Formats: sequence, structure tokens, C-alpha cells
Amino acid sequence: MPSLTQKTKKTGTAFRTAGTLAATAALTLALSGCTGAGTTAPSTVRARPATDIETVRFGAVDCREVKCIALTFDAGPSEHSARLLDILKEKQVPATFFLLGARHIEKYPELVRRMADEGHEVASHTWDHKILTELRPEEIREELERPNEEIERLTGRRPTLMRPPQGRTDDTVHAISRELGLSEVLWSVTAKDYQTTDSDLITRRVLAQSSRDGIILLHDLYDGTVPAVPGIIDALKERGYVFVTVPQLLAPGKAEPGEVYR
Repeated sequence: MPSLTQKTKKTGTAFRTAGTLAATAALTLALSGCTGAGTTAPSTVRARPATDIETVRFGAVDCREVKCIALTFDAGPSEHSARLLDILKEKQVPATFFLLGARHIEKYPELVRRMADEGHEVASHTWDHKILTELRPEEIREELERPNEEIERLTGRRPTLMRPPQGRTDDTVHAISRELGLSEVLWSVTAKDYQTTDSDLITRRVLAQSSRDGIILLHDLYDGTVPAVPGIIDALKERGYVFVTVPQLLAPGKAEPGEVYR
């Protein structure tokens, strides 16, 4: 078992260096819907109840009746994930984790198992964080299949959700996602936590953008993010929000493979 106190500065720095140059433009594109596809809102999905939905996974939460919001984390597991899971357990908050394969799932397999065991939704953020729209079809397929296979091996459940790096997607990505049984999930709230270690600023950014059916994007590999999570949870609970996973947010509807949700 890897030491959870070991620093992964190299991973964080590489991810930050690769992402920061293009991230602001990319996130703006994704948040404005300019990703090569229309997106479907959670409320639209809920209006189309599915007949084969795994209702046991959604508990008693009905987002048609209560004000729901989804907390999601990209690019883990990381050295901070164990502390994050402790916080979520203490606060009784489920989350959705979009995990990276290389240097993350590979390094912290016990945290992937823990995420699943504690009721969180475990999903894919590709194997190596390559921009899918810049790859050949066979490369896209590999980026998506490898984390699916590893997550299924560790948890016994194959992911049904994926988040494309930087929110970049197109018709080819949709087609391959459909083939692999994956739905694409973007976000409506971003703290841009790759730009700052200021936990208070991260908290303020999330709270300023949050609304009903929101999908919050955070990255637990950055030093300022996990310390912000308790304050984010407490403040949103005070505003009447109920935290759910992405599948819970869509229930009694269900995400369809190859479709994009935000």
C-alpha cells in the first residue's frame, strides 16, 4: 500500500503545467456548451424515467422534490484522497469521482476500492488525461477502455460515466463512448482550483456559482482543494441543498451512453 503521506508534487505539477496553459479557454468552452455537442440538463433526464434504473443505489433522495447538487472530483486518487473520504464520511455526503489511470488508479488502488465501498460513484477521467478530440479513434478507445477495466477489476463494477479532459468532446468521442457504454458528464460550477492554493477563494467561487442541479468540479490532487470541502458542504447544506451523486441527480431518469450531461 503506498504511503498516503508521500507527496505527489511531480504528478500535481505535471498536471498543472499541462492544464493551466489551455485550461481557462477550455473550461470557458465547456461551460458555454461549445464542446461539439449539445448537453442535457439533469431536470430533463428526470422527466424521462428509466425502466431499468438501479434504484437501490439512489436511496430515498428524489431530486424532483428536493434541491440537489452533485460534488465531483477529477484526476484522483491522490495523496489527499484519504482525507477527502474522511470528510465526506463525517459529513455523510456522497460524491462522484472521475479517476485518472496512469499514476493515480495505478498508485492508489486501495482508495479506488474505498470510494466504491463507501457509496461514492466511481467514474473515468481517461487513462492519461490526453485531450480526446486530438486523438485517433483507436487512441480514444484505449484512453477510455483502460480505466474502465482497472476500475471494474478493483470495484467489481464497470463505470458508466466519464468526463473528457478539459471538457473537450466531439462526435467521434460520443460514438466511441456510446460503443463502450459511457455517458459524458461536464460541469456547471468550477472553482478553477488548479490556479490557486487559497481554500477560502475556492470556497467562495463554488458558493457564488452553485444552484439547483449544479455539478461542482473540483480536483482533490491540489493542495488547496480538500481543506475547502468542509466549508463548501456546510454552507450549501445551510442553503438547503442535498448532496447526491451524478446518477442520483438524474434519477429516476438515467444517463444514456454517448450523450453529454451538464
